[in-house]
Amino acid sequence: MLLEKDLTSPEVRIYESRKLMGKAAARRLALEIDVLLKDKDSINVIFAAAPSQNEFLEALFYENIKWEQVNAFHMDEYIGLDENAPQRFGNFLKERLFNRFNFKSVHYLDGNVGDIASECIRYAALFDIYPVDIVCMGIGENGHLAFNDPPVANFNDPEMVKVVTLDLPCRQQQVNDGCFTRLEDVPEQAVTLTIPLLMSAKTINCVVPGAAKAQAVLNTLTKPICSDFPSTVLRGHPGVVLFLDKESSRYI
Repeated sequence: MLLEKDLTSPEVRIYESRKLMGKAAARRLALEIDVLLKDKDSINVIFAAAPSQNEFLEALFYENIKWEQVNAFHMDEYIGLDENAPQRFGNFLKERLFNRFNFKSVHYLDGNVGDIASECIRYAALFDIYPVDIVCMGIGENGHLAFNDPPVANFNDPEMVKVVTLDLPCRQQQVNDGCFTRLEDVPEQAVTLTIPLLMSAKTINCVVPGAAKAQAVLNTLTKPICSDFPSTVLRGHPGVVLFLDKESSRYI
């Protein structure tokens, strides 16, 4: 059930629970994929990997989506984690999504290669072949999109994929989310898709549940559009829908 409050810029949809929020976001993705596939043989979708996306990812099992016509990507990856670590974003999405449907293709970003700069170039080149159609993202507690934290976010970034050093609030969020038990276990560097690449999508599904995200949601909608608050860039994109639950929308 949708609550009464329904804002715009970006379009904001607020639900009574995380489950209903995830179901609505999955439904929108399915509809957008159907629309795009009327004019294209395949489409290209970038997925976020985070506990905030769990309800959305689970709800995808109840949608009739032509996964065999979807090329899949993920938006960031830690540098230096063990190949089998469940915190690796490729592993997170493989377990919850990529191995459960018959995708046309799945493209993994590798944070463990010897030459990270070459890996950034390799992954960036894929988007010349597969221009982004849809991004399924969240917003970090510090307002980050992917791993574009305030110190490194650049709305006019000349790169499509880059190495970043994670700021302390971002690393602490990984502990808060239960992904790591101690701050010192969280990698200090990662590879991320940059903001201009994410914003190049025609459609953005932004799923942001939980009380810990309430301030970030308020900042997204009210702060000046600038890299100090990276998620404010969403206000300039016509295809964004922000899916919230009661907890994450408490300040708006």
